Amino acid sequence: MAKIYGECREVMDKTEWIAITSLGGDGSHTVATWGDHARKIGIEDDEVIVIPAGKYDKTEENLRANNHVELLIASKQVQGRHGSGQGCRISGEGELQTTGKFAKVAKENFPWARGALVIKVEEVKTQL
Repeated sequence: MAKIYGECREVMDKTEWIAITSLGGDGSHTVATWGDHARKIGIEDDEVIVIPAGKYDKTEENLRANNHVELLIASKQVQGRHGSGQGCRISGEGELQTTGKFAKVAKENFPWARGALVIKVEEVKTQL
């Protein structure tokens, strides 16, 4: 597994919004969440991102067939190479868990959550 560190860790700590893309038989599907939702549950060992999951029905369906997931994060608060703003693309294996440790934490912190989207980080690249 890859780790989220350096610039991308700083972006993750400051991002307001996270785009989440999965791939199904009918093409790509993108959903989103607030950055503070992921930060509240936490990033385990800089290798596993846990996001509370409400609906995410299509995401769950896609991940059952193809567990590859891409996240896109950005923050104007982080200095980039060309001025204010830095983005990162995080790729990994995703699973929507409705039971277990991560699902329990998600449900405790977010009453609307039915579980947790758990992403094991495989690659982290800067954007912008």
